[in-house]
Amino acid sequence: MSFTFSGIDHIQLAAPEGCEAEARRFFNDLLGWPEIPKPEILRKRGGVWFQCGTHQVHIGVQKDFVPATKAHPAFHVEKIDQLRAYLLEKGLPVIDDDARADEGVSRFYLNDPFGNRLEFLEWL
Repeated sequence: MSFTFSGIDHIQLAAPEGCEAEARRFFNDLLGWPEIPKPEILRKRGGVWFQCGTHQVHIGVQKDFVPATKAHPAFHVEKIDQLRAYLLEKGLPVIDDDARADEGVSRFYLNDPFGNRLEFLEWL
């Protein structure tokens, strides 16, 4: 083959119309991901974009929105126990999962404000 894949540029999570303020509160204010500007031509579609480490997370408006409750992105975290404690302190229900503990993986799940499943993990 003459082509290669170099990785993921961004992931997109769907959300209902009017999601922008709540997305900013969750992804920017709570998780601390900086908002990045959408290209002018895409702004009319709604949604909002964030930077998570070296990757982007795009929150896109979807008509007839249904949350992704099984399919999900997984985010690498350093000091995952501190993130977990922080989220619990904020009253968010984290879902612990030790299914990969024997591989040296600490992880948990959390739903975004729209019901999409998010995984956070750390290789110990």
